[in-house]
Amino acid sequence: MAGLDRTGLGGWYAGELRRELGERNQLWAMGRAHVESYGTPPVIVYEPIEHRHGNFFDAAYEAIAQRPEWMRRLDKIHAQGRALPKAESGRRWRELDSSMSSDALLMNVFCTPAFAEAPHVRRVLGVEVEAAAVFGWKARVPLKSGSNGRVRFDRTEVDMRWGGLLVEAKLTESDFQTREARIVEAYRDFDEVFERELLPRVEIRTARRRAAIEFAEEFTQEWEAAAAEDDTARAFQASLVARAREAETAVPGYAGYQLIRNVLAAYAEGCSFCVIHDQRRPDLREAWFAVMAAVKSAQMRVRCKVLTWQELAGLAPEGVREFLNVKYGIAAPGCGS
Repeated sequence: MAGLDRTGLGGWYAGELRRELGERNQLWAMGRAHVESYGTPPVIVYEPIEHRHGNFFDAAYEAIAQRPEWMRRLDKIHAQGRALPKAESGRRWRELDSSMSSDALLMNVFCTPAFAEAPHVRRVLGVEVEAAAVFGWKARVPLKSGSNGRVRFDRTEVDMRWGGLLVEAKLTESDFQTREARIVEAYRDFDEVFERELLPRVEIRTARRRAAIEFAEEFTQEWEAAAAEDDTARAFQASLVARAREAETAVPGYAGYQLIRNVLAAYAEGCSFCVIHDQRRPDLREAWFAVMAAVKSAQMRVRCKVLTWQELAGLAPEGVREFLNVKYGIAAPGCGS
């Protein structure tokens, strides 16, 4: 870990968690319909058989199957599905089939009736109404008015809305994304909610067209990873990437774009906003605190929350706790994994 910058450190934490989840799911997948990806570490992708799905806790999957709006969430096609081995049934892979899916983990927890209906869970999360969770909720985040004076909206997708609570769920994702400043500052309430000078800033490099005079070996190897044991190859590859980066133009941007956008969604809707992440990802927690520190009003800041999956596991019934521990390595506080 020595010598890693913040971006590199986040990638290291994410990579270590992916490795652990890959190993755990190789064991969990035994006796369940699945395939392994070609990469290292492997990603296990599960196929539903009859009324069971290897990526889901049985009670959660049963509840999902009884709600068409929840079941539709499982229909989203896997973006890298074509690069995976084919399913035995010929079915196309879905995003929530993946063992690395934070959305699947979110539904495993909040679709389990014994968890979602528990009064103590609602108290901890500040959910007062007895409403069902909505997954992939389409927010309406106001943008600055156009030349015609009409209010425009960003129909951004929030991982979950439960009553007056919006949730962003993370597991192995590297970060909360970056976005150009001109896009972020186009939200109507941006300056009302945030001290823009306090938000984490980045320079976003834009892709360039490669000149015809570039050497073929540089063109083809520029973004290839060097062999781990070959120091000379690593140094050469790093120099290619550095030169390529220097040749790209940079525009100002903001880090933590998803967080900024979802805080603005919560502000517009009069909701609270909670980030749920794994305690093995302190980089995500630090990124969220950096954005929270830029929120102007104390009233809005107290509506911004953070929880770990491990803390939620401590609220869950025994069967869910065991599932989370074995499949994800998520152990409730005070319990070993």
